[in-house]
Amino acid sequence: MTAIRSMAVFGTRPEAIKMAPVVRALAEDPRFEVKVAVTAQHREMLDQALALFSIVPDYDLDLMRHGQTPPQIVAGVLEGLTPILERERPDIVLVHGDTVTTAAAALAAFFCKIPVGHVEAGLRTQDRYDPFPEEMDRRLAGVLSTLHFAPTEWARSNLLQENVDPGSIYVTGNTAIDALFAALREDYRFEDPRVEEAVASGRRLVLLTAHRRENWGAPMERVFRAARELLERHEDVVILFPVHKNPVVREPAYRELGRHPRAALVEPLSYADMVHALKAADLVLTDSGGLQEEAPALGKPVLVLRETTERPEGVLAGTCLKVGTDPARIVAEASRLLTDPAAYARMARAVNPYGDGRAAARVREAILHWRALGPRPAEFRAGYLGTSVAKE
Repeated sequence: MTAIRSMAVFGTRPEAIKMAPVVRALAEDPRFEVKVAVTAQHREMLDQALALFSIVPDYDLDLMRHGQTPPQIVAGVLEGLTPILERERPDIVLVHGDTVTTAAAALAAFFCKIPVGHVEAGLRTQDRYDPFPEEMDRRLAGVLSTLHFAPTEWARSNLLQENVDPGSIYVTGNTAIDALFAALREDYRFEDPRVEEAVASGRRLVLLTAHRRENWGAPMERVFRAARELLERHEDVVILFPVHKNPVVREPAYRELGRHPRAALVEPLSYADMVHALKAADLVLTDSGGLQEEAPALGKPVLVLRETTERPEGVLAGTCLKVGTDPARIVAEASRLLTDPAAYARMARAVNPYGDGRAAARVREAILHWRALGPRPAEFRAGYLGTSVAKE
């Protein structure tokens, strides 16, 4: 049998982390030949993830430029990836999620008449500008895709509402959970000594992340004021904040929190440091999409610092609470969780609506089913509709 020739294309660290389990699952199966093309939409942080998961790209477009714009990334992907696809002619191009790389790579594959498989398909806020440009990136990728690997039943329902062929949708769980479980280690030692110090402080650890474009400016300043007030109210709390390199984030972060003795503002963490910091945390405050998926897998309550989320499963399961950027609400809800054991326990229960660590295997089996080489895989069912996955 001729191997199924697949090409995974990604450009940022989150994509690399979530695609790594898929690349591994395909590479371990003799029925597949897998190649990797990276756009390096983000360079340094992408390289961290590639090294952690021992992925050596077959092609590297190296597109990262200071101050680059989404149109420049799209142009670079189309110009750089198209000749590669024309030369390689893979049977399927695999893209992930909602980055500009994702939308542009799907468009390049379409122009070459190569089927696209969209990992983490079907997430929606129903507001094309929130988050920007991610909501439109994933919608465009969806329109251009032949196969849709939806992480949850809710994501599938979004695709069905858009008249996507039901037979092309496979509910796999989220590969983020595969990567998370693969990265966790007992007796882990942090690469960053300031993280080690915060975790070993004996205080309760609040993990804060904030970087999203829609929160730039006044909303982000409100978040940082809330974090400072939280520290002032709770002397037994330390906040660990990996600060994004963008000056739009760094300047207000250091202005509000930089001098507080219990605010550990550190450089962006490696993925391994981040997942082990998450494991050690008591509470998570974040505008990140990925942490909304990963924290419930470890039983960590999450306050979502956004007005909208394309991941409502955690909110419906009760492990995430959407609080926006209002300082009073952030402080009130965080304080409630830090002082009310029953409220904390309700959110920290071992409910995982996003995956069971076997999503990549389902993606592989779905591709085989599409090629009439195997049965349709059993789908991931432990979503927000009442079932749960025990914490591993």
